Formats: sequence, C-alpha cells, structure tokens
Amino acid sequence: MLYLDMENTLPDHLPAFPPDLQVRPAPEGLARVAAFLTAAYPEHPVSEEDLQRLAAMRLPDETFRRVLLERGGEIVGLWEVGVPRMDGHAGWLSIEIAALPTEKALAEPLLAHAEAFARAQGAEVLISRVREGGWEKPFLEAHGYAEHDRMWVSVLDLRTLDFARFAEAEARAQTTGVQFRPLSDFGPFDEALQRRLYDLMAALLRDVPSTTPVSVWPFEVWQMRFASKLKYPEGLWLAAAPDGSWVGVSELHMPVTTRAGMLHNGLTGVLKPWRGHGLGLALKLVAARSALERGFTHSRTGNHSVNRPMLAINDQLGFEKEAATVTMKKSV
Repeated sequence: MLYLDMENTLPDHLPAFPPDLQVRPAPEGLARVAAFLTAAYPEHPVSEEDLQRLAAMRLPDETFRRVLLERGGEIVGLWEVGVPRMDGHAGWLSIEIAALPTEKALAEPLLAHAEAFARAQGAEVLISRVREGGWEKPFLEAHGYAEHDRMWVSVLDLRTLDFARFAEAEARAQTTGVQFRPLSDFGPFDEALQRRLYDLMAALLRDVPSTTPVSVWPFEVWQMRFASKLKYPEGLWLAAAPDGSWVGVSELHMPVTTRAGMLHNGLTGVLKPWRGHGLGLALKLVAARSALERGFTHSRTGNHSVNRPMLAINDQLGFEKEAATVTMKKSV
C-alpha cells in the first residue's frame, strides 16, 4: 500500500484513474475541498468552517486519509476514509466518495482505492453515509453494502411555531417541579461543570434508540471535541429537578454555517425516571423560544428512524422531513 503515501503510483490490482487526472493527498487548506463538495452536492452545501471543525475533532493517532482527483487544477473527485463520529466502534471505518455530476464514472476506482486503504488499516466493517434518492445508495448496494441505519433530517421554521398550542403541555411539565435553565446560568464552564454535563449526556446517549448502541466518547475526548468548542452555552438548556440534579437536556446552540439563521438541534433527552411528563417537549419549546430571542429562525435536527418518541415530538412541533441519511454497511 505504498501508493497511499505517494501521489501517482498505483498497485496493479486496483483500477487506475484516467491518465489525465492528478491523484494527490488533500492539502491543509480546505476552502477548495468545501467548494468541490458543494459543487458535487449543491443541495447540501459544505463550508470551510465545517471541514475545519471536523478536522479539529480528530485524535492524533486516528485513521484518516483524504485523496483528491484533479484535472487542470480543478477537483473532480475525492475519496476519504476515517473513524466514524456516530458509529465509532472498534474495527469500523467510514468511507466517503464524491465526484462532480459529470464525473460519476470515477465512482468505481474511487471506492476501490478507499476500500483498499481501509483494509490496510485493519478495518473489519466499512460504513458510508449517503442521501436517500442519490446515486450512491444503489451503487454501494451493487458493491456489497446494505442499509444499516437511517436518520431522518428535518427542519422547523421557528417563526411558525405556535407556542400557545402547547401551553397545557408545558403546564403539565411544570407540575413536576423541574426548572428549565440554560447552561450559562450555572457559572463558569470549568471542569467540574463539564463533568456534570458529560455524565448527563453520556447517560442519555447510551439510551438513544438506534440500530447499534451509540458509542460514547471518553470524557477527555468529549472535553476536546465538545466542551472546548462550546461557543453559546445560552443555547444549551437543562432540566433541573427540585433537588438540583440535572435530568434532561436540549442542545440548540450550534449555528449551521451554510444556512443563515439556522441552528443545529443536537441531543434532546430526559433520564428514564423523569419520562412521561412531557419534559422532552417542554425542553424543545424553551430552547426554541431562546433561539428566536437570539435572532435565529430555523432549527435542524437528525433522528434515528427507530427513535419514535423523539420523532413524535418533532412531528408535534412541525418539523418537516428532508431526504433521509442512510448508513450503508459492509463487513470486510
């Protein structure tokens, strides 16, 4: 696999790229890569900031390789292999291939080279996340991949949310004595507060309905990837029980860089003993009010297709589903 550290030397058993293409590792600058991915998938634009954020999350010893195909200085294709963020199980690696709409014939060699690199890294399971309705899903199925999981991505226009319609539900939640407060109310986000938040989020993530259990990062990894980059603690809302313990959370604090006025709605959840009182719905409502007050207009979220309780809450609120994101899986 020496070719993986050289630009144009390929082993005989892998399909060659067209001779007019230059094959090289992606440079440090990510603006061109973001522009290429946006051109390849204009309905899902990617910003340089998005790629920089993902790059900053990688651990020093973590498997990662991104290789570009260029013609005349223009990026026309890309393959990428790395550790999955959501399915980061031992032996699992994620594969991404992309090509301009006019260059889809490159899919075959792109996949072959990505898989070769993943196998060389000891991968036991390969996954790839694709959009429902795109060419990638049937292409991967023809190469031994099968649907493993499905995420519904949906968007809510916060300006159309009729809060009055949920007054009774919010009143019911308040009868528990639970108070809803932003993280910014609890003082400096020091290590003690970080550990408190981590313990709650880790417990909730382990209980998220999904095809395979969510892999929870160790505290130090979470601290590097999440805690150190939390810019807007006023958008992270907590449910505090009468005894002061935290029993639920709703994250609505991360701006979507490619969509003005939009926030990403991350984890929303309530600990088991406190479920059945409408706290999850109430958390989403208070977070939505806060977002509107801060000038945001939309909330975007993703949920596993088997997470019926949260999907039901989203339907109540008026989230509109986009095309599903499908995780394809192949055993090596």
